Amino acid sequence: MKVLKIKDIVRTISITHKFDKDKLIAINTSDVENGIMHDGTLTAIEDLKGQFKKTVQKGDILFSEIRPANRRFALVTKDDCADYVVSTKLMVLRKYNNEVDLRYFYYCLTNQPFLDMLQRKAENRIGSFPQITFDLLSEYAFPVPSLSEQEKIANIIFSLDHKIELNKQINDNLEAMAKQLYDYWFVQFDFPNEDGNPYKSSGGAMVWNDKLKREIPQGWNFCFLEDLLTIRNGRDHKHLVDGIYPVYGSGGEMRKVSEYLYDGESVLMPRKGSLNNIMYVNEAFWTVDTMFYSEMKLSNCAKYIYYTIKDIDFTRWDSGTGVPSMTSSTLYSIKLVKPQNETLKKFDEMISPLFEHMKQISEQNVVLTKQRDELLPLLMNGQASVNYHLSASTSISFDISVLFLNFTNGNSLYKTISLDYQCFALPLHSKENTHGTIQEDKRHIQQRQRQGDKHARERFLAFFYKCTSTVHQATFGNAWCYRGYKGKNISESK
Repeated sequence: MKVLKIKDIVRTISITHKFDKDKLIAINTSDVENGIMHDGTLTAIEDLKGQFKKTVQKGDILFSEIRPANRRFALVTKDDCADYVVSTKLMVLRKYNNEVDLRYFYYCLTNQPFLDMLQRKAENRIGSFPQITFDLLSEYAFPVPSLSEQEKIANIIFSLDHKIELNKQINDNLEAMAKQLYDYWFVQFDFPNEDGNPYKSSGGAMVWNDKLKREIPQGWNFCFLEDLLTIRNGRDHKHLVDGIYPVYGSGGEMRKVSEYLYDGESVLMPRKGSLNNIMYVNEAFWTVDTMFYSEMKLSNCAKYIYYTIKDIDFTRWDSGTGVPSMTSSTLYSIKLVKPQNETLKKFDEMISPLFEHMKQISEQNVVLTKQRDELLPLLMNGQASVNYHLSASTSISFDISVLFLNFTNGNSLYKTISLDYQCFALPLHSKENTHGTIQEDKRHIQQRQRQGDKHARERFLAFFYKCTSTVHQATFGNAWCYRGYKGKNISESK
């Protein structure tokens, strides 16, 4: 298999924009995130900062020079980019080698293990912040199989990315539904009355609250945030070993560790950094020392508090002189409407299924992301090969025959053979070959667990799915196996 350096595949492009229009869309590093190029900011030419100089075109790869771990990259898919001008902090990489499929190279470049390696290199650089240059990047090499094989690999990884993105969209919609319900109940005060009708719209009594300077439903009251929760400080996590409990910072989950600070419902509030990034969690977790977590004093109020304070612009209370900062005393002093306990209970019961669904989808994306990142190096290095058929459709709904995983390290191939369905899975790293029906698969997993193999389920990894009724999910704990079964529900397959 041929191996090519990055400089043999792409060039870095620094063509200065003609600035021949009154306004241009400025693309900064913040507008490029995890494979997506956002709309950017339409800016008058005279207001553009000096860093916005570069042109860009369809098929270019935008890749941030700063902190590769932040995943500031995207493949440009817009047909017309004449109105876009790109920051000099972003590399513009343009493929010139016709032996290399663009998407295949893009996935090689943005695979998480490679990004982790780049981050380590950037952190070892002498300078004020972790940075890489094209000169450094260009010397790394990737295996390059035949063009047809590259296309097949790219299609597989694209399908996984598509599913991950689809799941994110589903969660965004669920979050919007939950927020709309909150607004309906606690902003418009149209929560269900005793007859099930919207309270305020049906003539429910409203009374003036002098402390809140607004009308609130009769029977409701005023309170401070301190009356509903206790704020706790996060702690440093660097000494902890890797484990199963998530560590949260102001930017979201950072890693998983072996210990936790708190287990249960909590609203997380940044102490420094992105002050408006309020989070709700309901699990065992750790927070960093720049993040507050909270313990509820009142039952059924965590989700209500989350949405209430999420609407607040905390930057106006910034107490820091450099990095944006927040204090617990400032948070405690926030004034809130205090609904009746029964209303809070009903709201929690109604909204909890949405939160549970979002959690399940997020967990699925963690699995899918791990599978994608593990699969790509295997395919790149020839440890796994693909043999499948793609339909004319470019959507997620494609036909797959069989994915053959030919492991060269001596492990046996886990492969289910049937005339009725197809299976896509990684090996169990067992010495015996296994084949049979879904029921046999499950019995095999359970047998290995009884024999003391605690990681049998985790090693039973599957990579494929189809957003149609022809694919159904067979679950083994936290592992998934997706099978197509001639348009039938395979849960009852014999």
